[in-house]
Amino acid sequence: MSSDDLSIARSIPLRPLNEVARVMGLSPDDLEPYGHAKAKVSLDVLDKMEVRDKARYVVVTAISPTPFGEGKTVHTVGISQALNRIGQRACCVIRQPSMGPVFGIKGGAAGGGYSQVVPPEELNLHLTGDFHAVTAAHNLCAAFLDAHLFHGNELDIDPDQITWRRVLDMNDRALRQVEVARGGEKNGTPRVTGFDITSASEIMAILGLAKDIKDLRQRLGAIVVGYDKAGKPVTAEDLKAAGSMTALLKDALKPTLMQTLEGTPALVHTGPFANIAHGNSSIVADQVALRGLDFVVTEAGFGADMGAEKFFDIKCRASGLKPDAALLVATVRALKSHSGKFELKPGKPLPEGLTTEDLGALEAGIGNLQKQIENVRVFGIPVVVAINKFPTDSEAEIAFVKEAALAAGASAAHVSTLFADGGKGGEELAHALVAACDEPSSFRFLYPSEAPLKEKIETLATKIYGADGVDYEPEADKQLALFEERGYGHFPICMAKTQYSLSHDPKLLGRPSGYRFVVRDARVAVGAGFVYPLAGAIMTMPGLGKSPGGHKIDIDDDGNVVGML
Repeated sequence: MSSDDLSIARSIPLRPLNEVARVMGLSPDDLEPYGHAKAKVSLDVLDKMEVRDKARYVVVTAISPTPFGEGKTVHTVGISQALNRIGQRACCVIRQPSMGPVFGIKGGAAGGGYSQVVPPEELNLHLTGDFHAVTAAHNLCAAFLDAHLFHGNELDIDPDQITWRRVLDMNDRALRQVEVARGGEKNGTPRVTGFDITSASEIMAILGLAKDIKDLRQRLGAIVVGYDKAGKPVTAEDLKAAGSMTALLKDALKPTLMQTLEGTPALVHTGPFANIAHGNSSIVADQVALRGLDFVVTEAGFGADMGAEKFFDIKCRASGLKPDAALLVATVRALKSHSGKFELKPGKPLPEGLTTEDLGALEAGIGNLQKQIENVRVFGIPVVVAINKFPTDSEAEIAFVKEAALAAGASAAHVSTLFADGGKGGEELAHALVAACDEPSSFRFLYPSEAPLKEKIETLATKIYGADGVDYEPEADKQLALFEERGYGHFPICMAKTQYSLSHDPKLLGRPSGYRFVVRDARVAVGAGFVYPLAGAIMTMPGLGKSPGGHKIDIDDDGNVVGML
């Protein structure tokens, strides 16, 4: 987010939130206001309203991202505006940004230009406190665990097999590994542990997948915090922590209503990372939106091999909802970067070849778009490609991408100027999306729940990532066998891998082939209900750079936030 984005956001008056809610069929009694620009939506809506027969469910995804971003949130916000412009009542559903990246390198995540959720500074900073509630509930469980050890350890928990860490919604590398309970016996049992960022908390994933407060309570109780000395799992329920955790999260389960620059409803809820967790907003938010609108546009994190695959195989499996179509975002410069010919460094100017016509580089990188289209199509739904246009794109490059997208199986491919023109810049795309939702489709999962864990992993690696097969390191073999033995074999797979490549190796750009996918370890999130194999080095607590974006964030003389990237 640039200073220009903030200026645009503040130049357009907000609609009264009650009017925005009315578009969704919500009354003032359905809202719990947090100031003038945002409100929680009461979960009573789920009991008194049915999903509309005509409601269409669309997921927004993308090619494999570059460090500069491809405009996926801009398109989630902007296409909802465009759909409203052509006569369809629509809403966008996005995740709440983590403050770690906001103050780090990514900056805000409200969209940009004339396709933003507003006010962006409220979206990016605290919002309605859901992240803090997740942090508190997670750390409460950790406190209960250490108190249990201190008071005699009746559950015979093995300190060396404790898997539950603590969390904080900041980038703070100094907390990746810590020793707790230092200072003598009165402070507890010393042990090595660490912190993850709140977006990586299993509780954040659970909040996104829970259907109601009872489901939330059951899932929290099932969280495995470690193992006893006989190897038996110890849960949050065993620690008698799950009830208190649920009490802390009861309001966080309600989605937050905001609006776009054009007054389109926007629901903001949960924030699980897509390279660690399932990378999607909540089932509850989607269910609320589907009760009052013609189109619900929800965003999945990173590329179609990451957030979209997890949307289909994890979120839709949990919710029972079936998507009607996907919108896949691509940029010419990102596809050229997938050629491997250019070195990209965040904070540095783009290489010249990315800002001038280079059909050779585009042809070398186009395979990533083709594969990501195939990755959506394998789930049996149509996909429309949005070419996010930059001023440096040539007409020949745009024509090449369109032709390649259609040849790969896209229902349509259109240029988008949603950033510069708001909803008006996506009307052609919106008409194509409506048409795609009318196409025959047969949504299906990639694998059945009853398939063995390794079969699921190998299906994912070969059909989505394009690998020749899977190699398991000894620890991964051991853990997957244990999970099967403990009854977790029916869980879906939530792969933890790099977002920058279809493979496990961020250096393999474009459409990698002829490689073996390597799984080095595996873990299970029993409350969330998925197994997450680890492929490559995955960071669960980011660090700040030498000059993080937070250095520029401040307030002006009028008390307004400035400097948010």
